[in-house]
Amino acid sequence: MRRRDFITLVGGAAAWPLAASAQQRERMWRIGVLMNLPSDDPESQARNAAFLQTLGGLGWIVGRNITIDYRWTTGDLEQIRKSAAELVALAPDVIVAVGALNVAPLRQLTRTIPIVFTRVTDPVGNGFVESMDRPGGNATGFALFEFGISPKWLELLKEIAPNVTRAAIVRDSALTASVAQMAAIQSVAPSFRVELRAVDTRDDADIERGIAVFAREPNGGLIVVAAATANLRRDTIVAAAAKYRLPAVYASRIFVAAGGLASYGPDTIDSFRLAAGYVSRILKGEKPSDLPVQAPTKYELVINLKTAKTLDLDVPATVLARADEVIE
Repeated sequence: MRRRDFITLVGGAAAWPLAASAQQRERMWRIGVLMNLPSDDPESQARNAAFLQTLGGLGWIVGRNITIDYRWTTGDLEQIRKSAAELVALAPDVIVAVGALNVAPLRQLTRTIPIVFTRVTDPVGNGFVESMDRPGGNATGFALFEFGISPKWLELLKEIAPNVTRAAIVRDSALTASVAQMAAIQSVAPSFRVELRAVDTRDDADIERGIAVFAREPNGGLIVVAAATANLRRDTIVAAAAKYRLPAVYASRIFVAAGGLASYGPDTIDSFRLAAGYVSRILKGEKPSDLPVQAPTKYELVINLKTAKTLDLDVPATVLARADEVIE
């Protein structure tokens, strides 16, 4: 063999691993995302921005090594099932799903595509995972909170509005987790000497009518538990609370940003940063069954002083001192 041919052969052989490595780095991974709010909702935009920013910090860039297929749902079960089927048909490497209503059809459609969920109240009770520590199967993610937080909403309502003796619980009776949250509040209601009544979130008319009827009697307040349907109708709920001058405590900050009085709950954006971390780990080879389901570690108390003033409420200094955010 001539010396030039030998050098060419050796040089080419040395380049093979580099070429193979470059091809591996250039693989385009596919991510599906099933959101539970419309694409133009400010909360959806904030969640997605946090998700993309975290992915980028971990080296995953849209158009370079990942593509993302989105589906945006609004609580309609038929629409959710259709969107879930469309994502599964695309055969992504991992799917991110928001809320129990979105996770359920995905779990029915696939037991092989990894699923990372967020904002699921009871993942074990819903049958999405075998346990929090050892999920098993193809799903894992981030729980919304434990039911034990629910009584704190009534406690906060009484702190801010001590005269409240009646509370309407705005919930979605079709969701087991929503009903369970009311049950947790009911367990402590006698100790606060507060009578509870349920108002359903099936549609805007039901909300308006239910709150109007409740407001006919004095000393009332509202507690809006965590439910995707409530999030979708937050403007209607906040407007009704203002119209009938009812102090209200919510499970999420997004209601207070929309003009609600107060909220106590997990940081809704943080779970999307964490979900991006799990997506990265799965794309690098880890299995969902080995990634524990995590409960929130960060809760935030948000107070809207402008709304309090409108309701002639003097928020106690002890509450303001605990607040993570005060909107003025």
